[in-house]
Amino acid sequence: MDRHGGATRRAVLTLAALAPGTVAAQERYPTRPVTLIVPWAAGGTTDILARMLAEPLRQSLGQPFVVENRSGASGNIGSQAVARARPDGYTLLFGSMSTHAMNNALFRDMPFDGVADFTALALLGFALNTMVIHPSVPATTVADFIAHAKANPGRLAYASAGPGSTNHLCAEIFVRMAGIEMVHVPYRGGAPAVQDLVAGQTQLFFSAATQTLPHVRAGRLRLLAVTEEKRSALLPGVPTVAETLPGYGMTVWYGALGPRGMAPALVGQLNAEINRALALPDVRDRLAGMGVEVEPESAAAFAARVQADATRWHRAIRDLGIAMTDA
Repeated sequence: MDRHGGATRRAVLTLAALAPGTVAAQERYPTRPVTLIVPWAAGGTTDILARMLAEPLRQSLGQPFVVENRSGASGNIGSQAVARARPDGYTLLFGSMSTHAMNNALFRDMPFDGVADFTALALLGFALNTMVIHPSVPATTVADFIAHAKANPGRLAYASAGPGSTNHLCAEIFVRMAGIEMVHVPYRGGAPAVQDLVAGQTQLFFSAATQTLPHVRAGRLRLLAVTEEKRSALLPGVPTVAETLPGYGMTVWYGALGPRGMAPALVGQLNAEINRALALPDVRDRLAGMGVEVEPESAAAFAARVQADATRWHRAIRDLGIAMTDA
Protein backbone atom coordinates (compact mmCIF):
# COMPACT_ATOMS: atom_id res chain seq x y z
CA MET A 1 0.00 0.00 0.00
CA ASP A 2 2.89 2.29 0.85
CA ARG A 3 4.60 1.38 -2.38
CA HIS A 4 1.35 2.05 -4.27
CA GLY A 5 0.91 5.37 -2.48
CA GLY A 6 4.54 6.31 -3.14
CA ALA A 7 4.17 5.48 -6.82
CA THR A 8 1.05 7.57 -7.02
CA ARG A 9 2.79 10.50 -5.37
CA ARG A 10 5.75 10.17 -7.76
CA ALA A 11 3.37 10.07 -10.75
CA VAL A 12 1.61 13.18 -9.50
CA LEU A 13 4.92 14.98 -8.99
CA THR A 14 6.10 13.91 -12.45
CA LEU A 15 2.92 15.18 -14.08
CA ALA A 16 3.15 18.42 -12.15
CA ALA A 17 6.71 18.89 -13.35
CA LEU A 18 5.73 18.21 -16.94
CA ALA A 19 2.51 20.22 -16.96
CA PRO A 20 3.99 23.74 -17.24
CA GLY A 21 6.10 22.74 -20.23
CA THR A 22 3.16 21.02 -21.86
CA VAL A 23 0.89 24.01 -21.42
CA ALA A 24 3.59 26.35 -22.71
CA ALA A 25 4.05 24.18 -25.77
CA GLN A 26 0.33 24.23 -26.44
CA GLU A 27 0.09 28.00 -26.00
CA ARG A 28 3.12 28.92 -28.10
CA TYR A 29 2.15 30.18 -31.57
CA PRO A 30 3.11 29.65 -34.29
CA THR A 31 5.18 26.46 -34.36
CA ARG A 32 4.79 25.87 -38.11
CA PRO A 33 4.08 27.91 -41.27
CA VAL A 34 0.87 29.94 -41.43
CA THR A 35 -1.19 30.12 -44.62
CA LEU A 36 -2.61 33.51 -45.62
CA ILE A 37 -5.39 32.87 -48.10
CA VAL A 38 -6.22 35.68 -50.52
CA PRO A 39 -9.58 35.03 -52.24
CA TRP A 40 -8.61 37.02 -55.34
CA ALA A 41 -6.09 36.70 -58.16
CA ALA A 42 -2.44 37.63 -57.59
CA GLY A 43 -1.66 41.30 -58.12
CA GLY A 44 -4.84 42.74 -56.61
CA THR A 45 -4.95 45.03 -53.60
CA THR A 46 -5.64 42.27 -51.06
CA ASP A 47 -2.80 40.21 -52.51
CA ILE A 48 -0.42 43.19 -52.31
CA LEU A 49 -1.33 43.74 -48.65
CA ALA A 50 -0.84 40.06 -47.80
CA ARG A 51 2.58 39.86 -49.44
CA MET A 52 3.68 43.14 -47.89
CA LEU A 53 2.83 41.96 -44.35
CA ALA A 54 3.98 38.34 -44.71
CA GLU A 55 7.66 39.17 -44.20
CA PRO A 56 7.36 41.35 -41.07
CA LEU A 57 5.02 38.75 -39.57
CA ARG A 58 7.61 36.04 -40.29
CA GLN A 59 10.31 38.12 -38.66
CA SER A 60 8.31 38.81 -35.51
CA LEU A 61 6.72 35.38 -35.08
CA GLY A 62 9.51 33.17 -36.38
CA GLN A 63 7.52 31.13 -38.91
CA PRO A 64 6.79 31.66 -42.64
CA PHE A 65 3.50 33.31 -43.58
CA VAL A 66 2.74 31.79 -46.97
CA VAL A 67 0.37 33.67 -49.27
CA GLU A 68 -1.99 31.42 -51.25
CA ASN A 69 -4.35 32.82 -53.90
CA ARG A 70 -7.68 31.00 -54.22
CA SER A 71 -9.73 33.16 -56.55
CA GLY A 72 -13.19 32.69 -57.99
CA ALA A 73 -16.87 33.18 -57.18
CA SER A 74 -16.31 36.82 -56.13
CA GLY A 75 -14.02 35.82 -53.29
CA ASN A 76 -16.27 33.04 -51.99
CA ILE A 77 -13.96 30.12 -52.83
CA GLY A 78 -11.00 31.30 -50.80
CA SER A 79 -13.17 32.67 -48.01
CA GLN A 80 -15.04 29.37 -47.71
CA ALA A 81 -11.74 27.51 -47.31
CA VAL A 82 -10.92 29.65 -44.28
CA ALA A 83 -14.44 29.37 -42.83
CA ARG A 84 -14.02 25.56 -42.87
CA ALA A 85 -10.49 25.54 -41.45
CA ARG A 86 -9.50 24.71 -37.89
CA PRO A 87 -9.59 27.82 -35.67
CA ASP A 88 -5.97 27.32 -34.63
CA GLY A 89 -4.47 30.35 -36.37
CA TYR A 90 -2.69 28.42 -39.12
CA THR A 91 -5.17 29.31 -41.87
CA LEU A 92 -6.05 33.00 -42.07
CA LEU A 93 -7.84 35.18 -44.59
CA PHE A 94 -6.92 38.57 -45.97
CA GLY A 95 -10.37 39.59 -47.14
CA SER A 96 -12.29 42.67 -48.13
CA MET A 97 -15.53 44.45 -47.40
CA SER A 98 -17.20 42.72 -50.34
CA THR A 99 -16.63 39.17 -49.12
CA HIS A 100 -17.90 39.85 -45.61
CA ALA A 101 -20.34 42.75 -45.81
CA MET A 102 -21.87 42.33 -49.27
CA ASN A 103 -21.81 38.80 -50.66
CA ASN A 104 -24.47 37.43 -48.32
CA ALA A 105 -26.90 40.00 -49.76
CA LEU A 106 -25.87 39.37 -53.35
CA PHE A 107 -25.72 35.60 -53.74
CA ARG A 108 -28.15 32.76 -53.21
CA ASP A 109 -26.96 29.62 -51.40
CA MET A 110 -23.88 31.27 -49.90
CA PRO A 111 -21.40 28.68 -48.54
CA PHE A 112 -20.72 30.80 -45.45
CA ASP A 113 -21.97 33.75 -43.42
CA GLY A 114 -19.53 36.62 -43.81
CA VAL A 115 -19.96 37.66 -40.18
CA ALA A 116 -20.97 34.62 -38.14
CA ASP A 117 -18.52 32.13 -39.67
CA PHE A 118 -15.37 34.21 -39.09
CA THR A 119 -13.29 35.69 -36.33
CA ALA A 120 -12.36 39.30 -37.01
CA LEU A 121 -8.65 39.83 -36.31
CA ALA A 122 -7.49 43.21 -37.59
CA LEU A 123 -8.38 46.06 -39.89
CA LEU A 124 -5.65 46.25 -42.55
CA GLY A 125 -6.57 49.63 -43.94
CA PHE A 126 -8.81 51.72 -46.12
CA ALA A 127 -7.92 51.68 -49.79
CA LEU A 128 -8.38 54.95 -51.60
CA ASN A 129 -10.91 53.96 -54.23
CA THR A 130 -10.74 55.51 -57.69
CA MET A 131 -12.85 55.96 -60.81
CA VAL A 132 -10.61 55.50 -63.86
CA ILE A 133 -11.28 55.28 -67.59
CA HIS A 134 -9.37 54.27 -70.68
CA PRO A 135 -7.77 57.33 -72.36
CA SER A 136 -9.69 56.63 -75.57
CA VAL A 137 -12.88 57.79 -73.82
CA PRO A 138 -13.42 61.50 -74.56
CA ALA A 139 -13.97 62.59 -70.96
CA THR A 140 -11.89 64.42 -68.38
CA THR A 141 -14.55 64.77 -65.68
CA VAL A 142 -17.31 62.62 -64.20
CA ALA A 143 -19.90 64.85 -65.88
CA ASP A 144 -18.14 64.39 -69.23
CA PHE A 145 -18.21 60.64 -68.83
CA ILE A 146 -21.92 60.58 -67.96
CA ALA A 147 -22.70 62.71 -71.03
CA HIS A 148 -20.63 60.40 -73.25
CA ALA A 149 -22.32 57.31 -71.84
CA LYS A 150 -25.77 58.79 -72.36
CA ALA A 151 -24.86 59.50 -75.98
CA ASN A 152 -23.71 55.86 -76.38
CA PRO A 153 -26.19 53.71 -74.42
CA GLY A 154 -25.01 50.11 -73.99
CA ARG A 155 -21.80 50.67 -75.97
CA LEU A 156 -19.48 51.18 -73.03
CA ALA A 157 -18.36 48.48 -70.59
CA TYR A 158 -17.22 48.59 -66.99
CA ALA A 159 -14.93 45.98 -65.48
CA SER A 160 -15.12 44.36 -62.04
CA ALA A 161 -13.26 41.78 -59.98
CA GLY A 162 -16.39 39.63 -60.15
CA PRO A 163 -20.12 39.86 -59.47
CA GLY A 164 -20.72 41.37 -56.06
CA SER A 165 -17.23 42.81 -55.69
CA THR A 166 -16.81 46.39 -54.52
CA ASN A 167 -15.85 47.26 -58.10
CA HIS A 168 -19.17 45.88 -59.29
CA LEU A 169 -21.24 47.70 -56.69
CA CYS A 170 -19.37 50.98 -57.18
CA ALA A 171 -20.10 50.86 -60.90
CA GLU A 172 -23.66 49.57 -60.59
CA ILE A 173 -24.60 52.29 -58.12
CA PHE A 174 -22.93 54.87 -60.35
CA VAL A 175 -24.77 53.63 -63.45
CA ARG A 176 -28.14 53.78 -61.69
CA MET A 177 -27.58 57.17 -60.11
CA ALA A 178 -26.29 58.63 -63.40
CA GLY A 179 -29.14 57.13 -65.42
CA ILE A 180 -26.85 55.50 -68.00
CA GLU A 181 -26.61 52.06 -69.62
CA MET A 182 -23.36 50.08 -69.53
CA VAL A 183 -22.25 46.46 -69.96
CA HIS A 184 -20.77 44.68 -66.94
CA VAL A 185 -17.64 42.59 -67.67
CA PRO A 186 -16.65 40.53 -64.59
CA TYR A 187 -13.16 39.04 -64.04
CA ARG A 188 -11.64 36.69 -61.46
CA GLY A 189 -9.88 39.52 -59.64
CA GLY A 190 -8.82 43.14 -59.82
CA ALA A 191 -5.49 42.49 -61.56
CA PRO A 192 -6.92 40.94 -64.76
CA ALA A 193 -9.70 43.55 -64.75
CA VAL A 194 -7.26 46.46 -64.75
CA GLN A 195 -5.10 44.76 -67.39
CA ASP A 196 -8.02 44.59 -69.81
CA LEU A 197 -8.96 48.20 -69.05
CA VAL A 198 -5.41 49.28 -69.93
CA ALA A 199 -5.72 47.23 -73.12
CA GLY A 200 -8.95 49.05 -74.01
CA GLN A 201 -11.19 46.00 -73.72
CA THR A 202 -13.36 47.92 -71.22
CA GLN A 203 -13.80 51.64 -70.64
CA LEU A 204 -14.47 52.14 -66.92
CA PHE A 205 -13.20 50.65 -63.68
CA PHE A 206 -13.76 51.54 -60.05
CA SER A 207 -10.85 50.17 -58.05
CA ALA A 208 -8.33 50.78 -55.30
CA ALA A 209 -5.53 53.22 -56.01
CA THR A 210 -3.06 50.40 -55.41
CA GLN A 211 -4.08 49.00 -58.78
CA THR A 212 -4.88 52.12 -60.75
CA LEU A 213 -2.45 54.89 -59.81
CA PRO A 214 0.65 53.30 -61.40
CA HIS A 215 -1.23 53.19 -64.72
CA VAL A 216 -2.54 56.73 -64.22
CA ARG A 217 0.98 58.02 -63.63
CA ALA A 218 2.19 56.21 -66.75
CA GLY A 219 -0.61 57.74 -68.85
CA ARG A 220 -2.28 54.40 -69.52
CA LEU A 221 -5.44 55.33 -67.58
CA ARG A 222 -7.22 58.59 -66.76
CA LEU A 223 -8.28 59.36 -63.19
CA LEU A 224 -11.63 61.11 -62.90
CA ALA A 225 -12.57 60.90 -59.22
CA VAL A 226 -12.41 59.08 -55.90
CA THR A 227 -15.43 57.30 -54.42
CA GLU A 228 -15.14 58.36 -50.78
CA GLU A 229 -17.61 60.90 -49.42
CA LYS A 230 -14.90 63.55 -49.05
CA ARG A 231 -11.66 64.27 -50.87
CA SER A 232 -8.63 62.30 -49.80
CA ALA A 233 -5.58 63.88 -48.21
CA LEU A 234 -3.54 61.59 -50.46
CA LEU A 235 -5.08 63.10 -53.62
CA PRO A 236 -6.48 66.47 -52.53
CA GLY A 237 -6.82 67.79 -56.07
CA VAL A 238 -9.02 64.92 -57.25
CA PRO A 239 -12.79 65.43 -56.89
CA THR A 240 -15.21 62.92 -55.43
CA VAL A 241 -17.91 61.26 -57.50
CA ALA A 242 -20.38 62.81 -55.05
CA GLU A 243 -19.45 66.28 -56.26
CA THR A 244 -21.24 65.33 -59.49
CA LEU A 245 -23.69 62.77 -58.10
CA PRO A 246 -24.69 63.94 -54.59
CA GLY A 247 -25.17 61.04 -52.20
CA TYR A 248 -22.73 58.71 -53.93
CA GLY A 249 -20.15 57.17 -51.62
CA MET A 250 -18.07 54.02 -51.18
CA THR A 251 -15.29 53.54 -48.63
CA VAL A 252 -13.47 50.22 -49.02
CA TRP A 253 -11.69 48.39 -46.21
CA TYR A 254 -9.52 45.28 -46.11
CA GLY A 255 -9.11 43.05 -43.10
CA ALA A 256 -7.55 39.93 -41.62
CA LEU A 257 -9.93 37.24 -40.42
CA GLY A 258 -9.83 33.65 -39.25
CA PRO A 259 -12.34 30.84 -38.80
CA ARG A 260 -15.07 31.19 -36.21
CA GLY A 261 -14.11 30.16 -32.68
CA MET A 262 -10.49 31.31 -32.41
CA ALA A 263 -9.20 31.63 -28.85
CA PRO A 264 -9.27 35.19 -27.48
CA ALA A 265 -5.57 35.06 -26.57
CA LEU A 266 -4.67 34.08 -30.12
CA VAL A 267 -6.91 36.81 -31.54
CA GLY A 268 -5.20 39.36 -29.33
CA GLN A 269 -1.76 38.17 -30.35
CA LEU A 270 -2.52 38.32 -34.07
CA ASN A 271 -4.18 41.72 -33.76
CA ALA A 272 -1.11 43.09 -31.97
CA GLU A 273 1.34 41.58 -34.46
CA ILE A 274 -0.58 42.77 -37.53
CA ASN A 275 -0.95 46.27 -36.10
CA ARG A 276 2.77 46.31 -35.26
CA ALA A 277 3.63 45.31 -38.84
CA LEU A 278 1.32 47.99 -40.24
CA ALA A 279 3.04 50.60 -38.06
CA LEU A 280 6.52 49.93 -39.46
CA PRO A 281 7.71 53.11 -41.20
CA ASP A 282 8.61 51.39 -44.48
CA VAL A 283 5.25 49.58 -44.57
CA ARG A 284 3.29 52.77 -43.82
CA ASP A 285 5.24 54.68 -46.48
CA ARG A 286 4.66 51.99 -49.10
CA LEU A 287 0.97 51.79 -48.27
CA ALA A 288 0.54 55.57 -48.39
CA GLY A 289 2.27 55.59 -51.77
CA MET A 290 -0.32 53.11 -53.01
CA GLY A 291 -3.28 54.99 -51.56
CA VAL A 292 -3.91 52.83 -48.49
CA GLU A 293 -4.63 54.63 -45.22
CA VAL A 294 -3.88 52.68 -42.05
CA GLU A 295 -6.07 53.16 -38.96
CA PRO A 296 -5.32 50.40 -36.41
CA GLU A 297 -8.28 48.94 -34.53
CA SER A 298 -8.74 46.35 -31.83
CA ALA A 299 -10.18 43.03 -32.93
CA ALA A 300 -13.44 43.90 -31.17
CA ALA A 301 -13.71 47.24 -32.99
CA PHE A 302 -13.04 45.56 -36.32
CA ALA A 303 -15.67 42.90 -35.58
CA ALA A 304 -18.19 45.67 -34.89
CA ARG A 305 -17.26 47.34 -38.18
CA VAL A 306 -17.82 44.12 -40.14
CA GLN A 307 -21.23 43.62 -38.54
CA ALA A 308 -22.30 47.24 -39.08
CA ASP A 309 -21.24 47.25 -42.73
CA ALA A 310 -22.94 43.91 -43.39
CA THR A 311 -26.19 45.40 -42.07
CA ARG A 312 -25.72 48.62 -44.04
CA TRP A 313 -24.91 46.98 -47.37
CA HIS A 314 -27.65 44.37 -47.09
CA ARG A 315 -30.12 47.24 -46.80
CA ALA A 316 -28.49 49.23 -49.63
CA ILE A 317 -28.41 46.28 -52.02
CA ARG A 318 -32.05 45.53 -51.26
CA ASP A 319 -33.05 49.16 -51.78
CA LEU A 320 -31.17 49.28 -55.09
CA GLY A 321 -33.07 46.21 -56.26
CA ILE A 322 -29.90 44.36 -57.27
CA ALA A 323 -30.99 40.79 -57.92
CA MET A 324 -29.32 37.92 -56.14
CA THR A 325 -27.37 35.50 -58.34
CA ASP A 326 -25.80 32.08 -57.86
CA ALA A 327 -22.55 32.16 -55.89
